[in-house]
Amino acid sequence: MKIGLALEELHRSEAELARELLKVSERHKVDHEIYHLGLDLARWSQQHVRDIAEIAKDYGQGGLDPEAGIKHGPVDAVREKGSELMGRMGSPALLLLRDLREVYIKAAGVSVDWELLAQAAQGIKHRDLLGLAERCHPETLRQMRWANGKLKESATQILVT
Repeated sequence: MKIGLALEELHRSEAELARELLKVSERHKVDHEIYHLGLDLARWSQQHVRDIAEIAKDYGQGGLDPEAGIKHGPVDAVREKGSELMGRMGSPALLLLRDLREVYIKAAGVSVDWELLAQAAQGIKHRDLLGLAERCHPETLRQMRWANGKLKESATQILVT
């Protein structure tokens, strides 16, 4: 079975989504909805990362970091500073569109990973794995809908005016 590999990929993509949401919320602190909702949505992915790391032990993937979606030290500080400097070079409004697009794309990828895992879990009749997918996937879909909605709203404001 390759369920362990699927869990490893899902873990990686959820951690990336969590970090992206944190980055976007920090970069756009002045927009309170982006900031606060971005942090809340990042927490969902961080919890998914912990849940995946826990269940992955049963599938031969015991080394997954349960804290992978959380910012860590100097590397993230450098990345954040670079993002901040890039934001100053371009239009903050266009940067928001790019950031929301990136969140949407990452969330869509995570959604596909959850779908694949759910199908496999259903096929091999692993209720615990299916339960995890059924619990987490709707939150990923919500993250995707939020990014899509903010993209539509922002595009109208930014590109038309």
